[in-house]
Amino acid sequence: MKLLARACWIRLGKLAAPALLALLSACSSTKYTVDDGRQVDPVLLGSISAYGSGERAIRPAIQRSSALKDKDCDKQWELPFAVVSSQGWDENDRVAWVRALGVDERLTVIATAPGSPLSPGEKLISVAGSSSTEAEQQLLALTEARDRGRAFAVQTAAGRGVVIQPFEVCRGYTRFAPPNTPRMQDYHWLLSMHPLEVPLANMNEDEALWLVLWSQGVSEEGGARMKTVHYSTKIASTLYSIFTIATGLKGAALAADAAISAAKNAAASAVGEVLKQQLIDQGKALALQKIRESFSDQLEQMTKGQVLGALQKAAANRGALSGISYVASTVFEKADEWAFTRVAQLNGNPLSAFSLHQKLLERDLTGNSMILDAERLSALNKVAAAKGFETEVVAILKGIKPAELVADVGAMPVASARKRFSYTLDNDPGANPYANGLIDATLSMPLATKKGK
Repeated sequence: MKLLARACWIRLGKLAAPALLALLSACSSTKYTVDDGRQVDPVLLGSISAYGSGERAIRPAIQRSSALKDKDCDKQWELPFAVVSSQGWDENDRVAWVRALGVDERLTVIATAPGSPLSPGEKLISVAGSSSTEAEQQLLALTEARDRGRAFAVQTAAGRGVVIQPFEVCRGYTRFAPPNTPRMQDYHWLLSMHPLEVPLANMNEDEALWLVLWSQGVSEEGGARMKTVHYSTKIASTLYSIFTIATGLKGAALAADAAISAAKNAAASAVGEVLKQQLIDQGKALALQKIRESFSDQLEQMTKGQVLGALQKAAANRGALSGISYVASTVFEKADEWAFTRVAQLNGNPLSAFSLHQKLLERDLTGNSMILDAERLSALNKVAAAKGFETEVVAILKGIKPAELVADVGAMPVASARKRFSYTLDNDPGANPYANGLIDATLSMPLATKKGK
């Protein structure tokens, strides 16, 4: 940089005023991506927007969860804001980041909690004394400063110095999939990564709180069980550290790409086989109903049939989880109850689990863990009924009683099928670094760089 600056000054003395001004501008400032109006991938653009929507929903909820002060849960440090960078992405994709969220190569604030000293849109150029121009290094500096739990300083591109105070929450980070792999989901005792279809449900404050508490509940209720499958302490200075800040970085997205490529065919096969016979049987049943019943009854039954189909898809999604996510799925009911109790402790609506489930169901968004399959719906309904909420639950579910749904789904042979797939073709966990899931793989994965090393 010093040599470049010297070269600039030598050249400045030899130029006329107009050229001098142009060169001065080129020598003294770094160029960042701007939206030049070009055509970008509309799917990626939508995914980036969903990513931002999800972060805006959960950041206040994460801060809200810190009020639990639960002495029995393991702890992690969090920040009152979320940042991402487009550094390392292709040029067209960087333009998409600018257009959707105003994000360029610098760490850009995309979501904040109430009282955050930073505002959406602000750019960070220095974190805890680190002024690296590499986004990965800045993110690692932010991670390290956060996890010390002490106040630290950042500087914005506008020259504003800001002091940041991390806060403590129950273990189990809540994060979303990178925008270039929007269907990615992974559940781990350190972090739960949710697919980008969840923000499409337009969560309210209590539903976002439910998502955060549920992710913490997976960690609290299933952590010990997951650790028996695989345990790693290589967390610092790895790609995982970047995941805990934000997953909208190319290095993390590349890792997600690799996992998706390894798993998508097996996943499609697993889910397809689970649903195939169910859809055939359901179609036959609805055809018979059309003959037997009146139009109004038929319409009601078809609506119920669609609900049953969605529950089947939710069960298939859960059954297709592999590696540590599969182990996590065995405690989803316990995580539901853990979160149900704590939503109420934070003065939230304890029935937000059911309302979020209903929103996802009505939009046919079934490839995630927030829509309840029949087993989870039954278990959580019993918890709600014990608190006197049975009537309210039925109202949220548009008049359909969970007990009836569970009975109908239970009569279908494939309803509880647990068809598993592996990231490896030969089911050998040691043959592929993603065998235990994306999050677990990042615990020992070196940082990606722009050169791909």
